[in-house]
Formats: sequence, structure tokens, C-alpha cells
Amino acid sequence: MKLIFKITLILILCLYLAILSKLILFKYIPLSEIINHFNFTYDEYHWRSNNFVPFKTINFYLFLADINLNIRIENLAGNIIGFMPFGFILPLLAKKFQKLSAVIISTFCLSLTFELLQLIFEFGSFDVDDLILNTVGGILGYLPIKLVFLFTQMKTKNMNVA
Repeated sequence: MKLIFKITLILILCLYLAILSKLILFKYIPLSEIINHFNFTYDEYHWRSNNFVPFKTINFYLFLADINLNIRIENLAGNIIGFMPFGFILPLLAKKFQKLSAVIISTFCLSLTFELLQLIFEFGSFDVDDLILNTVGGILGYLPIKLVFLFTQMKTKNMNVA
């Protein structure tokens, strides 16, 4: 039963990563144009609005932007919500990811990979604030699982004592 659970989780993680890749890397690019990005011959519009200043984009969307509330929510909450499943699945998949630090590092590395791919291949724009928001998303996804683990441990301790 454990093996079937692990295999199911791995398949869910792969599907999740495929969907996340489509949403982050290939949001604005037709699939027919993707190959041109990998050989650096893409002549269409290039994203050049990279942000390397922490909290600049977050501050803009929270306090300065004169844009629709839906766009603000989509940009801020979307980054957080998009990475919550990652923080949720990892601790279920392997014991070494049951520590918050491991989930933070893994989520940050996944997010950094996406951001660097956007920067290098011009699939979008690099934004350090996305790293922050995505990592927060991984943490928020981890918290419910951690609570379940703690509750289960407490319940097991109480049963052993009684």
C-alpha cells in the first residue's frame, strides 16, 4: 500500500510540475515558438522588465498600482497559491522533507530554477519577489501537513501512555 501511495504522489508531483511549468514558463508563448527560445533565435518581443530589488513588485501591487484588484490578487496570491502544492506534497513523499528548512530550500530552488529559465530564455521576466512569494507558498503548503504529523504523533504518544 505504501508503494502505491508513493507512486501516486510521484505521478501527482510530475503532473503538478508540468502544469506549473506551463503556467510560469509558457504562459505567453505559443507552443510552436518554444523551440526558438532554446536556440536563441526568437525575434519577437522580449521580456526585459526584470526585477532584482526585493519587495519592489510586492510593494507596487499592494500600494502603488492603479490597476484592477483582480490583477493584484492574481499576481500576488497566484505566486503563493501556485507553490502551495509543492510544500504539501514533498513531506508526504520523503521523510527528509518533513523539516521546514528542507521544504524552504526545495521550494526556493524550484522557484529559482523557473526564474532563471525565464531570464535566460526570455520566457518571461525574472522577479526576485516571485522567489519570495513562491517560497511563502511552499511554507503555507507545508504547514497543514506538519500539523497533521504533529497531531498524529501526539495521538500515538497518548495511546502508548494509556
